Amino acid sequence: MLRPVTRGVFQASRLTSRQVLSVRYTSTDKPTPKALAKESHLPHIPNPETPNKDIDPKLKLEKPDYETGTFKLPAWQKAVGESFINIFRVDMDMIRAGSIGGSKYYFMCKDQGLQFKDEPLSESAAFWYETLALPRSFAQWFQITSLHVWMMFVRMRALPFKVGKRYQQRLVDRYFKDIELRLSEEMNVMSGAIRETYMKDFHSQLMGMVFSYDEALASDSDARLAAAVWRNVFNADKNVDLVKLEAVVRYIRMQMYVLSKISDRSFGFGDFEFVSPNETVEPLTPQEEEKLLAMTKAKYEPKDGKALPSSKSNLSLDE
Repeated sequence: MLRPVTRGVFQASRLTSRQVLSVRYTSTDKPTPKALAKESHLPHIPNPETPNKDIDPKLKLEKPDYETGTFKLPAWQKAVGESFINIFRVDMDMIRAGSIGGSKYYFMCKDQGLQFKDEPLSESAAFWYETLALPRSFAQWFQITSLHVWMMFVRMRALPFKVGKRYQQRLVDRYFKDIELRLSEEMNVMSGAIRETYMKDFHSQLMGMVFSYDEALASDSDARLAAAVWRNVFNADKNVDLVKLEAVVRYIRMQMYVLSKISDRSFGFGDFEFVSPNETVEPLTPQEEEKLLAMTKAKYEPKDGKALPSSKSNLSLDE
């Protein structure tokens, strides 16, 4: 019997996508991606063609305040900023693309497969490197991050065209700035010419991945999606475990469902979180969708009809 532990859709004080739509189960009838992958008992056969150069950073870098959310502006700076936005009628949806698309959402994508030598793995990274037995390499991190960046792209394309393009551009700009930084500081690629060659190669790879995943999504075929995942995430490994491949497909479908249910306003303000591989998602009932819409409007529609200039947005609350 299915036994849900949490169901955030009924908790008005919690509105992130993971809290709204994620449900943990103890039943094997509907396993999580991680539980599904662990059902396989086939031995892992390493693929000698897979690049496997471990990242070995010289320094353990801590996230700056703007990433952790601990940085706060003084009250007078906030007041000056609000006045500037109001006087010059700044389009906050376009400005927000940098802080949300180019910062929060990128670091969410980056962290899913982030790993450092001799350091414990996060819950999400353990799914990719331990449960799925993927190599702990820079190339593999790029594949995992690109998969999550693509999922962000899909949702950003559903935003109004001008805003969606700005979110995508900020996300990909931050991605490649980070790749270049990691090449120099972690992989010790000191030559600018060599880094540029690598960057062009990574750009070509990203475009190819986006095309293959888009094709699979447009076909609405799990077989095509599995094929795209096999070519990219599993590096076209001939010894791939099909159970683990299915687990990744299920993981992607969960994320896409959550993204399809979050409104433009919620997504544009950063209220999306990736569902953990240790969780599964149950489709919302019509009544629950109405509840979610009401919660969204209660959060973003000011009670007095007035909102701070920095909180204004033209993004839809309904879709």
